[in-house]
Amino acid sequence: MLRRKIDDFLKTWKETPDRKPLYIKGVRQCGKTFSIMRFAKENYKYVVYINFVENPETIPFFDGSLNPDDLIKLISTTKCGQVPFVPGETIIIFDEAQKCPDARTSLKFFKEDGRFDVICTGSLLGISGYGKPPRSVPVGYETIMEMRPLDFEEFLWACGISEQIIQGLKNNLTEEKPVHPALNSVLQNLFLDYAVVGGMPKVVQTFLDTKQMPLVLSEQRLILDEYRDDMVKYADKKISPLIRECFNSIPKQLSKENKKFQYSVVRQNGKGSQFLGCIQWIEDAGIISRCHNLFLPELPLDGNAIDDVFKVYMNDTGLFVSMLDEGTQQDILQGNLYGYKGAIMENLIAGVLTKMDRKLYYFHKDSGLEVDFVMRYKGGCHLVEVKAVTGNTKSSKTVLAHPEKYHVDGVIKLGMYNIGRQDRILTLPMYMSFLLTEY
Repeated sequence: MLRRKIDDFLKTWKETPDRKPLYIKGVRQCGKTFSIMRFAKENYKYVVYINFVENPETIPFFDGSLNPDDLIKLISTTKCGQVPFVPGETIIIFDEAQKCPDARTSLKFFKEDGRFDVICTGSLLGISGYGKPPRSVPVGYETIMEMRPLDFEEFLWACGISEQIIQGLKNNLTEEKPVHPALNSVLQNLFLDYAVVGGMPKVVQTFLDTKQMPLVLSEQRLILDEYRDDMVKYADKKISPLIRECFNSIPKQLSKENKKFQYSVVRQNGKGSQFLGCIQWIEDAGIISRCHNLFLPELPLDGNAIDDVFKVYMNDTGLFVSMLDEGTQQDILQGNLYGYKGAIMENLIAGVLTKMDRKLYYFHKDSGLEVDFVMRYKGGCHLVEVKAVTGNTKSSKTVLAHPEKYHVDGVIKLGMYNIGRQDRILTLPMYMSFLLTEY
């Protein structure tokens, strides 16, 4: 049974006096339903669970009055409502609410009523362009949380790495003290496992149960097939084929020397106007994140971002790797990849940063100067270089050498290394990227 960070969040929510109904959104297959149902069964005597995909007959219940008494009367006539509605002991769960937008609107009325705890979930995949909007969004009457696939720390928990070891890593980072070589080797290998497995709960559980990569790959490709099917099902029919083309082009986009997203890679002679809204749709669905180029690598990063110049990374690198050739998983684990390994490791670090709620930025100039990522860290602007194999930091050193032009506080070099420092360049093993939480 996978331990998730949302478990602690849900416990804290329940202990909060005068708590609001909870709205949890997230990409498909990230584990929302499993975590919420486990929490509900452990903390409430009665659970009313309505899945609007499995129980479409309940959707019309929300077309009329959203008064809790009226809704409870209707829900109690269905199989899923055959439990006592006892104030303080019953929790109501509305799952797949993108199918019934007014279920979210009802949260306001359940909050005003105050007798029952309510959790509403919605898949990000399908919200963009799907059906009618809710009558109103219950601003001020709900607590919103976005859930993502397992981050690397959750993956470490799943693999049996203790809190004590993770705390030790935090101490190593604070003191800039090398990790014990044996532990460093174990964690480097686990990070490579995470690169090919990713964080989708069912995929992670398959890996833990079997250690068989073909079964892992099969689960990943089933998820990708669901994504592609839903791009057709939920998106506007005029652009759904274009959305799929954009999505399928991602591996080629990251194979280029300059990884800037180019519509001509999606389709020969393709133009931005042709694919207007496609990338936004996939990003809104939680499948990808954009990494924007900067005019200058300095704070504030968002203020220096170039809106129409960006790279695209998959939020789950395991799914990204599963889009590549057969055998790529084994190549990663055995270190047999060549140039493309850099793209995979960049995507992996982008996913780690995204799961920390960090926006992504990079710095590229036509002169050839390019830095993989730029981030705020410890109150300053830091360049981040990802080195899949041993490599120099020429671009970062060039930036550091010109303080009159670039206001940068330091460089973080991530690779298959241990912890070390040389002047303003901090070298870290790639797996420690999940600890770069200080803003």
